[in-house]
Amino acid sequence: MPIIKSSADLRNNYSEISEFCHTYPEPIFITRNGKGDLAVMSIEVYEQMRSRFELYSRIKEGLDDAASGNTRPFNDAMADIRSKRKR
Repeated sequence: MPIIKSSADLRNNYSEISEFCHTYPEPIFITRNGKGDLAVMSIEVYEQMRSRFELYSRIKEGLDDAASGNTRPFNDAMADIRSKRKR
């Protein structure tokens, strides 16, 4: 169940909202004039979310490469990596 607060709540109860965001890994939705305006979350949760999106993007790249046949045998790839490490 999403937590929804008004912009006045954010202004008047910042410490309480901040504490909630640091305790629970979910955003608080802030409304302005009764309509959704912001989503507030801790920096830690934001960074985890960004990292997850980056991982999903890289996985999709790999899946796209595999689907288009842009692959090579594992042993060839490992040989290239090993040769670059020796330089």
